[in-house]
Amino acid sequence: MILGYTIVLVAVATAAGLLCVGLGLAGRRPSDVSILSLVAVEVLVIAQIVIALVAPAVGNTPTGSPLEFWLYLVTAAIIPSLAVLWALLDKSRWSTVVLGVGALAVAIMAYRMHQIWTVQLA
Repeated sequence: MILGYTIVLVAVATAAGLLCVGLGLAGRRPSDVSILSLVAVEVLVIAQIVIALVAPAVGNTPTGSPLEFWLYLVTAAIIPSLAVLWALLDKSRWSTVVLGVGALAVAIMAYRMHQIWTVQLA
């Protein structure tokens, strides 16, 4: 993983999460703003998958468990899609909160993925 990219991913996912939770608690139903914020998070996670595939080939190998890293990454790729699906099926304000919780979960998982990739004590 690349530190700068991790920071961008965590920042965007956190901003999207706080935005959606705030909109949901204010009573707003899912809208283009809330759904597109999760789409942005999903695009960044897909780019992270590409980075994780290429990084070992250029000498940036993980120091932690590759299985644990990939399980986190695949799960982080699934969460935004499921949250958006939920928001499209249930048009209540709580589905907007679900979008936010999904984005915040991805932010936490991205931070943990960076730890798994880089910070392992032997």
